[in-house]
Amino acid sequence: MKSISIFCGSNNGTRPIYSEKAYSLGKTMAERNIRVVYGGAKIGLMGKVAKGSLDSGGEVYGVIPGFLRSKEVAHQHLTKMFVVETMHERKTKMHKLSDGIITLPGGFGTMEEFFEILTWGQLGLHSKPMGLLNIDGFYDPLVDQFDVMVKNELLKPVNREMVLINDDIDGLLTQMDNYQPPSVKKWISTERT
Repeated sequence: MKSISIFCGSNNGTRPIYSEKAYSLGKTMAERNIRVVYGGAKIGLMGKVAKGSLDSGGEVYGVIPGFLRSKEVAHQHLTKMFVVETMHERKTKMHKLSDGIITLPGGFGTMEEFFEILTWGQLGLHSKPMGLLNIDGFYDPLVDQFDVMVKNELLKPVNREMVLINDDIDGLLTQMDNYQPPSVKKWISTERT
């Protein structure tokens, strides 16, 4: 992988480990010559990922909607900044610029980005690896919910396995390097009720 999109919060959250791991992820990606593609802000976990990469000589591409440039405080020192019109254009541009996706802790926006890209993968619109960096168990309840979906036959196990989960940066990057997308030809039931 040459480029990975990062979805994460524009706040730091309550636990210092979130910021520490976000910075370490950016640093590790720079050391591996993997470009960071992210939401373009200099604040919160987003800013920590960018700083980690930039401090280590990495490339960082930001993608930010014009209306968020002041709210999210657009980063002024990136390798490249793309200004788009809408949130949907932001996700689409980030997707086009990346070979994989990593999601760190965040709120509704982070979840929306993650689930839309995950759904695109389930629909066969891309075959990129998608990882959750499960810092300090942040995503444990969500992972449990995935298992509830499978148990209740609302999510196929093969689609559940599309989500790569690790609390270790190197471990997650290795999982992503080894990712094999599912080859399910028919995922929608034709049963009628």
